[in-house]
Amino acid sequence: MLTPNQLREKYPPETLREEIPESPISSLRGIQYLYGKLYTLATTGGGEYAPYLTPDAASDLIDTDDSLVVVRIDLSSENPQLADDKKGAVWVTRYADDLVQKVGHCKYPAARGIDHSVTHQAGRNSDPEKLARYAKERLTKWATDEVVTDAAATHDDGWIIRELAELAESEKVLEAIENEVIASLGGESATSLLTVQVKLETDGEYRWPGELDVFNEAMRQRKLSKLVTKNKADDSSGAATDLVTGTQSRTVGTSEDPQNYFLGKQRETFPGLDIEEAWRSHPISEDAAVTVMNAETFVEACTYRTFGAKVYYLPYFFGHQTPEKAYELYELLYSAVNEDEDVTPIERAYLNSREKDISETDLRFYVSAVMPHQMSRYDVFGETLNGQLHYPKELALTHNQLVTNASAFTTNAENNWTAPLPTNENWALLSETDDRLNSVSTGWYFHQTFAERDDEDADADDPRIEALVSVLSGNAIAVDVLLEEYVARIIDEESGDDEFDGFPSFLVASQFAQLCALADENLKLLTTTDPAKEPITRQPHYEQIIMDTLETIIATDGGHPAGSKLESFINETPALAPSRDDSDGSVTAERRGAFLLGALVGDVGSYQEYSEDRSTTLVDQYPVKSITRSRIKKVAQETIAKTLTYTRQEKKSGQSYPGTKADHIVDRLRETILNPDPDDWEIDTDDLRFYYALGVTYGMNDHPDWGKLQSDETDESEEEH
Repeated sequence: MLTPNQLREKYPPETLREEIPESPISSLRGIQYLYGKLYTLATTGGGEYAPYLTPDAASDLIDTDDSLVVVRIDLSSENPQLADDKKGAVWVTRYADDLVQKVGHCKYPAARGIDHSVTHQAGRNSDPEKLARYAKERLTKWATDEVVTDAAATHDDGWIIRELAELAESEKVLEAIENEVIASLGGESATSLLTVQVKLETDGEYRWPGELDVFNEAMRQRKLSKLVTKNKADDSSGAATDLVTGTQSRTVGTSEDPQNYFLGKQRETFPGLDIEEAWRSHPISEDAAVTVMNAETFVEACTYRTFGAKVYYLPYFFGHQTPEKAYELYELLYSAVNEDEDVTPIERAYLNSREKDISETDLRFYVSAVMPHQMSRYDVFGETLNGQLHYPKELALTHNQLVTNASAFTTNAENNWTAPLPTNENWALLSETDDRLNSVSTGWYFHQTFAERDDEDADADDPRIEALVSVLSGNAIAVDVLLEEYVARIIDEESGDDEFDGFPSFLVASQFAQLCALADENLKLLTTTDPAKEPITRQPHYEQIIMDTLETIIATDGGHPAGSKLESFINETPALAPSRDDSDGSVTAERRGAFLLGALVGDVGSYQEYSEDRSTTLVDQYPVKSITRSRIKKVAQETIAKTLTYTRQEKKSGQSYPGTKADHIVDRLRETILNPDPDDWEIDTDDLRFYYALGVTYGMNDHPDWGKLQSDETDESEEEH
C-alpha cells in the first residue's frame, strides 16, 4: 500500500481528479465507493481490472519461502505441453511485491470454492499432496468453470484458456504436475499461492496471468457472477441508474458489503423482498459494487467493539470531493490501517486534525453501531452521516473542566468548607483525565454510570450503545433514559453484597457530573418530551468558585458557610431552582424537596456514623429504592424528628448554636415539603429517586474540609513557633 506521500507523487491532482467521484457524499455507499477507489489506487493502481484484485488477501505471504507455486505451460506449439526448460513444469519460488499485479490474485472468500482468478490461495501449512491437488485444479477446475469458459468463448484470446482445459484431460500431465509439486517442496508443508505461467510464442517469455487480458476478463466475470447469484438468486441484475455514480448501467442486487448492510438474506429488513428483483430497490453497477467491496480494509480499520456491538466511525469530507480532500482522507485511512496505537478512530481523527489543521466542520463521519446476531445477519441502529468530531471532543473537554473548575465540585484554597459534591482522583468521572476522549468514544463513559449488563447478552436496545451513538453523532439523549439507568445502577450498588460498600456517593456524583456535561448549552446532548423534565436538560451555570473566604461568608451570611453553599447550589442548578417553580407542568419544587430530604438524610446519617458510631444510619434506613411519593412525607417527618433529637442532645452536652442542627437544610425542607403537599406530587419515580440520591450525596459531603482545617492549624502553629 502506498504511503500518503507516495500517493501524492503517483497521482498528482490532475490525475487523481479523474479517478475519484466529484459529487458530495450522500450515502454510506458513497463513502464505501470512495474508500474502495483510494484503496485500489494505493494497492493495485488504476486500470480496468484493478478493483477486482485482492492484494491484501495474501500480503502475509510476501517474501516467505515456498509462497508461490507456478505451473508452467508451453502453448507455443500445436500441442500444449508442460514447460521443459531449466525452471521446469513446476516452479516454486517466493511471492514478492513486484509479482502482486502479475499473478492477478482475486480471492473468493468461500470455504470450499476456488478463487475467482486462476491464481488460488491455499490454506495455512497445506501438505504437499493438497498443494499438488490445488495446482492441478488450475487446469481441471478453473479453466473448465462455466463462467470462465463463457468468457473465453467471447474473447479473442479465449483459445489460451481452452488449451489449458484441454491439457486437464491428460492424466499423464496431471500426474507430472503432482509429482513435480511434491518433489519441489521436498515433502514439506507450505502456505502458498498457486498460479500458472504460459508461453504463447516459440521464442517468447513465459507470461503471468495478470499480463494477459483473457485471464483478467475471466477473473472479472467470475467475480461479477457472484454479485447476481448470491443467496440463491438466479440473476439479480438489470438496467438501472447506479445509486453511486448516477450513470445508467447494468446493476446488480446481491453484491457483497463490507458491513453486511445490504444483504439479500435480511428479508426481515425489507418485507416482501424478491431477491431476483433486489437490483431494483438497491441498484449498484457491477464495477461500483466491486469497488465498494474493496473498501473493507479501510472500513474495518475505522471500527471498534464495545458492549458486544461493532461501532463504525468512517471519516469523509463534507461537500464536493477534491484531490486535496482525497489526500487528507487517505492519510487518515492509511494511519488507521498501519498504526499500532490502541486508539479509537475518533481519537486518531482528533490527533490528525490537530496536526494537519483540518477543519472540524468539513470533516464528517458516518456513525453506526452494528449488533451481529448471526454470522452474516446484523442489526444496524443509530445510523447517521452527520457525525462530527466536535461532539465527543467537546464533551470530553466539558466534563474535564466541570469537575476541575465548577463550584459544584471544587472550592478555592481559602475556603474551609467542602464543595457541594465530592471528587476523587480514583474515580475517572470525578477527576480530570487525558483519557476522557477515549472514555467517551469507547462507551466506557456510560458504562461507569448506567446499569450494569453482561456484554455477551447485549442487544440492539442496549441504552449504553444508544447513548454512545447519540454522542458520536451529536444527537440528544432522552433524559428519561438517563434517569432510569442512573437509578437502576444506584440501587444495584446499594444492594451489593459487600457490607463495606455503603452509599455510592461517588457514583451519584459521577452521574451528576455526566448529566451536567451532557446539558452543556453548546452541545445540547439532552432532550425530553416531558415539560416537567425540561429543566434537567438545561446547563447549570456554576461559578468557578461558589463562595469567598470563610471569614467573608460568616460576615455576609450571619455565621455559617453551609447555608450559602446550599442556596447557591440550588439556585444555579436549573432542575432545582425556585425560579422555575411556576413554569407550566413544573415539578421543580417537588424535585427540590426530594433533594433537600436526601440532603438531610445524608447530613444526619453522617453525624450518626461519625459522632454516634452507629452502624446503621438514616442513609441505610431510607435507601433510594424505598423512596416513593407516598413515603416522602413519612420519611421527612421521621428525619426532622431525628434531627431535633440530636439537637437537644448536643445542647444538653454544652454545645451552643442558634436554631436546630442542620437548620440550613431543615428550614428549606419544611418550606418545600408543604408546598405542594407530597400527597399531591406528580414527579415520576426515577426523577424523585435520582435527586433524592443526589441530596444524600450532598448531605454526606456537607461538612468542614478537615484536611484544609488541619493544614491551617499546622501553618498557624509553625508561625507561632
